[in-house]
Amino acid sequence: MNLLEIILLVPLCGGILLAFIGHRPSGGWLNVAVSASTLAFSLPMAFGVYESGPLLSANKLFYIDAFNVYLVVLTAFVGLTTAIFSRPYMQHEVERGRLGQGRMRLYHSMYQGFMFAMLLALSSNSLGLLWVAMEAATLATVMLVSLYRTPESIEAAWKYFILCGVGIALALFGTVLLYFAAEQKLGAERDDTLLWNVLHANAAGLDPTVLTLAFVFLLVGYGTKVGLVPLHAWLPDAHSEGPTPMSAVLSGLLLNVALYALVRVKMLVDGSLHSSLAGNLMMGFGLLSFLVAGLFLHRQHDVKRMFSYSSIEHMGFMTFAFGLGGPLATFGALLHMTVHSLTKSAIFVTVGHAAQLAGTQRIEHIRGLIRTQPMIGWGLMIGTVAIAGFPPFGVFMSEFLVLTATMKTWPWLTVPLLVGLGIAFAGLFRHIHPMVYGEPPDGQKPVEANMFPVMLHLVIVLWLGLAIPAFLSKWFEQATVLIAGSSPL
Repeated sequence: MNLLEIILLVPLCGGILLAFIGHRPSGGWLNVAVSASTLAFSLPMAFGVYESGPLLSANKLFYIDAFNVYLVVLTAFVGLTTAIFSRPYMQHEVERGRLGQGRMRLYHSMYQGFMFAMLLALSSNSLGLLWVAMEAATLATVMLVSLYRTPESIEAAWKYFILCGVGIALALFGTVLLYFAAEQKLGAERDDTLLWNVLHANAAGLDPTVLTLAFVFLLVGYGTKVGLVPLHAWLPDAHSEGPTPMSAVLSGLLLNVALYALVRVKMLVDGSLHSSLAGNLMMGFGLLSFLVAGLFLHRQHDVKRMFSYSSIEHMGFMTFAFGLGGPLATFGALLHMTVHSLTKSAIFVTVGHAAQLAGTQRIEHIRGLIRTQPMIGWGLMIGTVAIAGFPPFGVFMSEFLVLTATMKTWPWLTVPLLVGLGIAFAGLFRHIHPMVYGEPPDGQKPVEANMFPVMLHLVIVLWLGLAIPAFLSKWFEQATVLIAGSSPL
């Protein structure tokens, strides 16, 4: 048994075990231990790929290269820090009477089930298995969104299930079309026609017309999971009605995995068409999402809904960058995936504590955090500064790289990008300033807050803005060569 198989088995077995004992006080600690084990096994695998190249499992169903290996580590890391945060947070929810023992068992088991689905999707070599993993993630997320069993949470869960169900069905049709194109080229007698490494090696011989049609379906299908406008309606509801730890991993991990799947397919289409059609479609959807989400930031009254639109904005930006292509834009997009995941998960952890402190998620009722509980107030302010793209944080660096690449290839698109960044900045700070510095309401008392994950994430994001470590830069460079065909350095 290799490290990759162990990484998949740990959350799977942990989820099954937590389904029986997740309601006990030790359930939260076991959830942390399982997440820590996943990260511990992922690190040596990552450095092995870093030094020796791609890893292909014996059955060829799993494939790890420079692109997905760092996402596996990032997923395991965010999963661990969110589990650390969720243990006292969910216990507080039990004390408030919002959750019982049965739902705590469901939460812990579905948390690890969600992590298993994410890691399975990232490590899968089969595009069919990738689709199955994305569907499994959908089902796990539905259970987490509806955890509180309020009318609003059940409505949000149904909206998520229906919209993402339709999207994933379209992605299935696109996957079938990929299989059809591969069968025409490789023959019906082979059993490896849906393996990504096989398709990538034979991309030049695949039918361009079929692949174009397949990409359209996959863009709409997986684009729904990414949260691209106009396929985004489920995302704000899921964030606002589900538990906060779910919001942290949903925004920080699931959206990344869906975009990863889309980029994998784009690589096949580019190899077949030898044109920028796929990239142009991604640029269009990405830019539309970026601008529309920035405008919707101004109209929100729920703090988690507001930051969910921020996630849509940033996913649009990343989709635009990957669509733009070229080594510089691709490097910037990879860096942005990392820093956005770390920053946004830190923000949702902070927002969860702020909502517990105020007893509500309504923006107008969350006031004076820096006076009532300074750590929460400073965490929210610094996190917002980081996600808004202020130097010297890593988000600024990634946005600068993408803007530079845009100036070189599509200079007139720099204007809407800068306008979108300005709109998003105004929307965020319009709401955040009174939440942090306003007059606190009477009777607001501090709550027990675990800010360690927040500080750890923000320190890493600051570090990546000041100087990207050599090993991580080489990591991103290897992934950029794989995706774009050349190095930015």
